[in-house]
Amino acid sequence: MCSPQESGMNAAGVRMVTRSRSQGSRARPRRGGEEAAPLQRGEASAEGRKSHSRVKCQQKSQRVNVAYEASDGEKGEDTEPLKAPGWEPQDWQQQLVNIRTMRSGKDAPVDQLGVEHCYDPSAPPKVRRYQVLLSLMLSSQTKDQVTAGAMQRLRAWGLTVDSILQTDDSTLGTLIYPVGFWRNKVKYIKQTSAILQQRYGGDIPASVTELVALPGVGPKMAHLAMAVAWGTVSGIAVDTHVHRIANRLRWTKKTTKSPEETRTALEEWLPRELWSEINGLLVGFGQQTCLPVRPRCQACLNRALCPAAQGL
Repeated sequence: MCSPQESGMNAAGVRMVTRSRSQGSRARPRRGGEEAAPLQRGEASAEGRKSHSRVKCQQKSQRVNVAYEASDGEKGEDTEPLKAPGWEPQDWQQQLVNIRTMRSGKDAPVDQLGVEHCYDPSAPPKVRRYQVLLSLMLSSQTKDQVTAGAMQRLRAWGLTVDSILQTDDSTLGTLIYPVGFWRNKVKYIKQTSAILQQRYGGDIPASVTELVALPGVGPKMAHLAMAVAWGTVSGIAVDTHVHRIANRLRWTKKTTKSPEETRTALEEWLPRELWSEINGLLVGFGQQTCLPVRPRCQACLNRALCPAAQGL
């Protein structure tokens, strides 16, 4: 006989219904709250004759079927169906521990030159958030060293919404060159700065939906902006490093073809408390060890656990 816990039901909302296969007793069930009617004359003697047979029946083993049902008052109240354990990658926890160990020195380019280090900490909050967003816009398809250099020149020039809008495109291009696709970024920075001035009073939006609606701002930038500028973990920021490493480690249920697809796949199983850590951890790991070309598998603590390393 299973217990209420084994049947997946809350014990507080369970009643036990027994169905005996014995045909010995044919007493009609009484409605709840009804008291038994007193025996009439003649029935008493018949009841006495039956009592002896009941004793004998009790000595015989009876097969009893037991079913558990939620009472009507408890159905749907504070009861959730048990969820089957979801998919998760093999050995991912040990792989994560090993990556943390390899990254313990915090000496990758992202650790000194990432978005957290590109804004002016002494600037007013609104200006700091704007600088965070611009550094993210510049970082696309660009090495951290190049982004940091461009941010230094912009800050020396005057990195506020008003100053950028007053700067001509040629000068702005000179200030941010040689970031990747710098001509497009001049256009995007001007358009985004105008929107921020007109709609947000010079501040940046506080939601992913509004951020990705800005020219030149993608999902990775939006999630990082939410984390760094607003202190809110809205999702996993996935760039080319995170996308590449997640697929090499088989941290996605199936091979993903884009960073955004990888983000969705990771968020399906990775505990939320790890979301804010993953970007910086894997970006630095990708800059130093798990390189795009010729990864340094022999120096990697995950060489025996990494499916991609087995094929090299």
